[in-house]
Amino acid sequence: MEHMRRGDVHRRYADRSGQRVGKGEKLKRQRGHKARLYLTPSQLAAAEDQGHAARAMWNCLHSWWTMVPKGKRTLAAADEAIRQGRKDLYFLGALPAQAAQQVLKTYFRSWVNCWEGRAQAPAFKARFRSRMAIDIPQGRDLQIVRLNRRWGRLWAPKIGHVHFRWTKDLPVGNRAGKLNKVTGARLVREADGWHVVFRVQTEVVDPTPHTGPTVGIDRGIAKPLALSDGTFRAHSPWLTPGETKRLRRLEKAAARKRHAGKKGEKTSGRLDRVYSQIGQLRAKAKRRAADWQHKTTTGIAETFSRAGVEDLAITSMVKSAKGTMEAPGRNVRQKAGLNRSITGEAWGRTVTLLEYKMADRGGTVVRVPAPNTSRRCSACGFITPGSRETQAKFACKNPDCGFVDNADTNAARNIDHAAGLVVSGLLSPRQ
Repeated sequence: MEHMRRGDVHRRYADRSGQRVGKGEKLKRQRGHKARLYLTPSQLAAAEDQGHAARAMWNCLHSWWTMVPKGKRTLAAADEAIRQGRKDLYFLGALPAQAAQQVLKTYFRSWVNCWEGRAQAPAFKARFRSRMAIDIPQGRDLQIVRLNRRWGRLWAPKIGHVHFRWTKDLPVGNRAGKLNKVTGARLVREADGWHVVFRVQTEVVDPTPHTGPTVGIDRGIAKPLALSDGTFRAHSPWLTPGETKRLRRLEKAAARKRHAGKKGEKTSGRLDRVYSQIGQLRAKAKRRAADWQHKTTTGIAETFSRAGVEDLAITSMVKSAKGTMEAPGRNVRQKAGLNRSITGEAWGRTVTLLEYKMADRGGTVVRVPAPNTSRRCSACGFITPGSRETQAKFACKNPDCGFVDNADTNAARNIDHAAGLVVSGLLSPRQ
């Protein structure tokens, strides 16, 4: 375990914005690049077997962890248990040895994150609630080759040569340099098929400080992004009316087929096909949302030098309002609808994209305290009861002010002002 901690301390690519190579103006930066894989039927079967084996390896390791006394929970003991499990359980042998070792490292790392308060404790991975993933930890094993303008090829252990869509230049070959390389990859299965996520390390020039104006950003539902300059960043629904109607019809069909089956029996092929169609529609909505977020955050990062955002506890905001048997909640269905809307906007992903894009262009993202940003008047600075007249209108009730503006724009201006106080040291980000 101590060996694992020392390895994490000396990890070289922890910062999203990059690390300095030396005293010069170069940065060593690591990013992820996702590409679509095109597998043959035999390769698809091999990838499915490896994905199930990786999930089973995680579950076996979790069971071993819970049964073994604390004094014997060491990295060496876990490694020996994995080796013995691969000998005793034939289906675990479908997973390459390096991928099995990576499962062990990921599991131990999840416990470290739990102990340090960054995540919850690792749990059992259910078959239908977890995403298949296969790690290829060494970049040299990938043997990436660009075939033409649109296609590339990589080597996956126990799967073979696999073609993928070449949508971004990867640092491969002798011309890439020593610091520019692909350090590893992960094969992941999603609703629309298998993808590969490359870990790309590149050497970039330290960006000069951005000289643009500052901005505050208020995240919401009716107005996805409201900026302090009075503009908004909005989008249409992720699914068209026809696609929404089809999704609702498929969900009703899945409910009928699920209730028609007997408890404990294997799900029918018809139900599996309906689940697959539902997953494809939801994956399409997710891709459209990610595309809009990428384009919007890129425009903000290129225009502004500093962006202030609220430090929201999103996980707590989307908790259910059901309550308990003794103290049942109120407006449960309304709260459930609000939770779905918040989750659909993916506020956390927006900030994550904005952080690394601002850093690449010499800007910064500042998180500010969330309380009272929508209740305070951005003109006079006072919090007067009743100023938030409606969800969209803010009218200051201070007799000496009388400021009227859009409620989201007013909140964005307060966020921009608070971000300036954080940068100047007059306000703590967590107070």
